[in-house]
Amino acid sequence: MASPRDMVERLRPLVEAHRDRRQAPVRFRPQTWHPWLEPHAAAHVLALGARIGGAGHGDRLISRDDLAALRQEATGNEPDRLRDLFVAVMIWGSGTTNGRGPRYTADALSDPRLPHVLRTTRSAVRAGRLSAAYDGFALRGVGRSFFTKWFAAVDDRGEGDEYALILDNRVFRTLNALGWTSIEAAGTRHRPTRYAAYVQAVHTWAGPLDVPAAWLEWLLFDLNGEVPTP
Repeated sequence: MASPRDMVERLRPLVEAHRDRRQAPVRFRPQTWHPWLEPHAAAHVLALGARIGGAGHGDRLISRDDLAALRQEATGNEPDRLRDLFVAVMIWGSGTTNGRGPRYTADALSDPRLPHVLRTTRSAVRAGRLSAAYDGFALRGVGRSFFTKWFAAVDDRGEGDEYALILDNRVFRTLNALGWTSIEAAGTRHRPTRYAAYVQAVHTWAGPLDVPAAWLEWLLFDLNGEVPTP
């Protein structure tokens, strides 16, 4: 497996080529989500973000800044506020390309474990116990690609801490193409430990590359495995 120094050098030309780019807001269609959220008293979340002028479907744009604003409102353990943030994360993660997102979100909202899982995983993430958060997240319809988005959204720690990052298949494709695997990095197939090893690795690479770890995570996602072979 590539060493941290090797990974920094493999990432450097990619970072320099894209350094001025930023993640764009995600487009979503409120009318698609409304029938799935209304029965759970969560349809008001669809007013989040900016409406796209002239869009025939009344589409809106939701960004990471919108998620951060919701996080600021969910300062306590109020179940409704945590639920609203979770719904917003699912919308942001789904956009208009994941047609199963609304149904999976409704499945999670119907899961009686929801309040406990959101509360306890947020606490674990903010305490830096990412492996425990990963191990403790279990809701119907929500897999790793989305619950690590939840981790990233609720983590209020800043640069200088190894805050949570998103890990999905697109990120994995880029890492594997660059010669890095979470199994080798963690020394185990235990998925919670592998997630923590991934977060630590990205933070380790981000420092020498002079970029925020969250931006580097987004670049890995955006590249989707389209990188030069080491």
